Amino acid sequence: MLRLFPPTQHRPPRQTPPDGRMTTATLDPSMQLEDTMANKQIFVNLPIKNLEKTKAFFAALGYTFDAKFTNANAACMVVSQDSIYVMLLVEEFFKTFTSKALADTAGSTEVLLCLSCDSRAEVDAMVAKAVAAGGTIPRAPQDHGFMYGHGFEDIDGHLWELVYMDPNAEMPKQ
Repeated sequence: MLRLFPPTQHRPPRQTPPDGRMTTATLDPSMQLEDTMANKQIFVNLPIKNLEKTKAFFAALGYTFDAKFTNANAACMVVSQDSIYVMLLVEEFFKTFTSKALADTAGSTEVLLCLSCDSRAEVDAMVAKAVAAGGTIPRAPQDHGFMYGHGFEDIDGHLWELVYMDPNAEMPKQ
């Protein structure tokens, strides 16, 4: 079961640094951010070259598609039911949503998509499925003690990171 973040637990209130400024470096992901927007769903939109091949790739990884939002130009991939979706849009259709040029994923990175897993074994199994379905491995696994990560590049060049956060491990002191 993939999920975007570790299970919600009771979190202490946010602590403000002495200077009063909050930056991403001072935020701890385990802290509750009471002033965060309360969006319920996320739809990540990705340009793809061949809809049927891309659907087959992600189906091989175990993902399903919502037929209500799938047609000849797009497929709605369900990452987490009722909350996380990836809209796979054929490049020409994707271009109708922006006046900017699309990133050439062969030579540049447009986004890193990161999903959490329940174990190191699940991380490795998902990467193995991606490779078997035609994906590639852009770099070696990363073991930081408290966090283990590995990833794959899908057949359209998008980078997907998978992480397992050990709930019992200590974060390193900086």
